[in-house]
Amino acid sequence: MSAAPSETARARDAALYVLKLGSATLAHESLFDEILALRRRGARLLVIAGGAAGITEHYARIAREVRMLTLRSGDTVRYCPPAELPHLLAAYEQLTLPRVDDALTRRGLSVFAAPARTAGLVRATAVGPLRVVEDGRTRVVRDQRAGRVSGVDAARLTDLLATFDVVCLSPPVADADGGVALNVDADVLAAEAARALDADHLRLVTGTAGLLADPEAEGGTLRDMLPGQGQRYARGRMRHKVRAAEIALGGTCDVAITGPHTLDTTRATRFWRAPAPSPDLELLSRAVELSSVSHDERELAEYLAGWCAAHELDAEIDAAGNLVATRGTGPRRLLLLGHLDTVPHRWPVRWDGDVLTGRGCVDAKASLVTYLRTLAELEVPDDAQVRVIGAVQEEITGAGAFHARDHYPADAVVIGEPSGAGALTIGYYGLVKLRLSMSEHTEHTAGKGARTAGDRMVEGLRAVRAAVERLNPDALTAVLGIRALNRGDVQLGEATVDVRVPPGLAVDDLLAALRALPLAPLALDVVRATPGVSTARSSPLVKVFQRAFRAAGTTPRFLLKKGSSDMNTLATTWHDIPMVAYGPGDSKLDHTPHEELDAAEFRAAGTILTAAVRGWCAS
Repeated sequence: MSAAPSETARARDAALYVLKLGSATLAHESLFDEILALRRRGARLLVIAGGAAGITEHYARIAREVRMLTLRSGDTVRYCPPAELPHLLAAYEQLTLPRVDDALTRRGLSVFAAPARTAGLVRATAVGPLRVVEDGRTRVVRDQRAGRVSGVDAARLTDLLATFDVVCLSPPVADADGGVALNVDADVLAAEAARALDADHLRLVTGTAGLLADPEAEGGTLRDMLPGQGQRYARGRMRHKVRAAEIALGGTCDVAITGPHTLDTTRATRFWRAPAPSPDLELLSRAVELSSVSHDERELAEYLAGWCAAHELDAEIDAAGNLVATRGTGPRRLLLLGHLDTVPHRWPVRWDGDVLTGRGCVDAKASLVTYLRTLAELEVPDDAQVRVIGAVQEEITGAGAFHARDHYPADAVVIGEPSGAGALTIGYYGLVKLRLSMSEHTEHTAGKGARTAGDRMVEGLRAVRAAVERLNPDALTAVLGIRALNRGDVQLGEATVDVRVPPGLAVDDLLAALRALPLAPLALDVVRATPGVSTARSSPLVKVFQRAFRAAGTTPRFLLKKGSSDMNTLATTWHDIPMVAYGPGDSKLDHTPHEELDAAEFRAAGTILTAAVRGWCAS
């Protein structure tokens, strides 16, 4: 369901990708083209650069041996006594980081590139003595300058991300106890940074197609891993990536090991933190885990498009970024319109028994997943077409629904919003958003009849509220924000007003009445205007749902909601098209930190929706 103020999404920074690039990957120019594409989509970008190749090259230049230690586990690590740190640092500062800077600068991006020890951006505590194997014997190494990440300066990094197109860090990091810098694993550095910054996406880029079941065999990418599963397949350096992936699962970002030398997740290994209780809940669980705050829906759209392809559904991502899946080519067209995006503020997704909690599980990923599962199982007659759309930006601008309105005509519509499995939403109030503003010369407040900006704003808001109430007492008016101030010899005032418009009150009539108000010197601007809409219970679309409810032994409730949805957006030009909204979940949990959904509710809604859609196809 749409958030009341469009400013909701602006309160959160753009989506953050943390990208760990192995040193071999830095030689692949196409990878930097992918980074440029992410930036053009508006993402913030933190790159963590690995340095193995650069270190080898630098040591060859200075004719210095790269010394390695063999642990008792059989893994090898670079030997980093205090005397070695200046040479490691030089490799990063003279080779690795300049290569990243050059590749991105050539693409027109501004770059901040530095070792993570700079200004204490990342801190670590030194690990204890290492037991290593040498010539078949175990010995203790006490001067290893390696550490475990213990702190990330999230505030300073956030400022850097707001200033530069790309921030690139590398080992070593600062010693939390003030000693010589500490070397850390770059994959783990990326994972810890992703957690500290509440990143949306973590990509650990490698030279293989993700984690392989057998590194010696062709193909064999393990597509999905749960906590604790990956290490049994990992070999060599891949163990560090798997470890880093599992560290990141303690946060909220989606996590994938991608490759070879690409950010593309087509052949990636994804790591999931919340195993579904049963297979029929798996798509729901994974959709909720994939962050898709408004403006950042692409990863979810691509994942669902892949699921559709695996289930023989014709699916694409359209010019607006909407997921579009279709079955059938007949002239009777049913549109199931859900949305991909959520409001901000995420928390780690989890299952408590059969109850799922996570941002978007109610509003409204469960509805969209229900629609896709229904479409995958549906046999569409020759005279019909059923289309599922996962729209972008429903929570803010409605851009995805406007695109759907103009490109995908339909004869009936079901909107994917939580009505509850046992209820059907047959209408929504409309939404008119207004901005009142003023700017005039300051008067001395001691003068008789003087009006301040605050006075003007209060009087104007009262006039707007009264005019709305005169037109229809059921309309709802709320002031979303107001400010008034003096700036030198000028008074400035601004307010944003939200008017919820009941079906039956024409938006044009409301706007005409408001524009006729004597508001000067206030200016009135219309930010958004979508009409109220409702569908009669006698509509054939409502009736197929009634039959589906009866078949499930349910007596439905019919709802007229005072919020708004993409139904209102379609109604701006789609007149006399029957529309309802249906989906699992309690809408009172929308936009709250308490979103949760019971598996029984999800399954019940799926049964009823499938019966209703089949009924519509057969009618």
